[in-house]
Amino acid sequence: MDRKRILVIEDDGAIRRGIVDALGYAGYIATEAGRAPEGREKALRSACDLVLLDLVLSGGDGFDILRDVRTERPGLPVIILTARGEEDDRVRGLQLGADDYMVKPFSVKELLARVEAVLRRSPERPKRVAKVAIPKGTVDLGRSEIRFDDGARTELSQIEASLFEYLAGNCGRVISRDELLQRVWQMDPRGLATRTIDMHVARLREKLRDNPLNPGVIRTVRGRGYMFSAGGGPS
Repeated sequence: MDRKRILVIEDDGAIRRGIVDALGYAGYIATEAGRAPEGREKALRSACDLVLLDLVLSGGDGFDILRDVRTERPGLPVIILTARGEEDDRVRGLQLGADDYMVKPFSVKELLARVEAVLRRSPERPKRVAKVAIPKGTVDLGRSEIRFDDGARTELSQIEASLFEYLAGNCGRVISRDELLQRVWQMDPRGLATRTIDMHVARLREKLRDNPLNPGVIRTVRGRGYMFSAGGGPS
């Protein structure tokens, strides 16, 4: 089983040790940092699947770490753990991209439940795909082309291949337009109104021979985004 790695950045040694122990008992691999510079370095460079982040830290501020993580590793989930429960702090944390916000004191049971929930919905590591079966053909991402059973071939642009790979790698999960902007286009979606996603999806459907009136490969989920649901799947 793939054990998830969780980084605990917490100023209070006793609290940090308790969280690390609880995560270990729950089957996670936990690493820790007690100061902001060390925590920032580990959050940006280490192989971790989720960060538990205190806001009040020696040598820096948790909000600055969160901002840097969102810039350099936009899909890495972060749960804020803090005694600062004021509404302004919660709003600021969520606006900066925190996936959840827990105010101390909290129970270990609640913490583990929230960790599990955030990891379950995290887009940080979609399944890598090389070839994907679609109705009447195959998408070869290594060659950035679609090969149809009738012998026809269609090339994909770099952004089309990246878009298709992200959707197929998250097969069965609805992907929002904001997530696609963030993860495929590497753009901050906040306050951004654009039809880029819809236009590229329409073009990709055309190349896939996906019926625009009733698509079977890339489905539109009204009000939520898009979902890859082709018969067949990644290999």
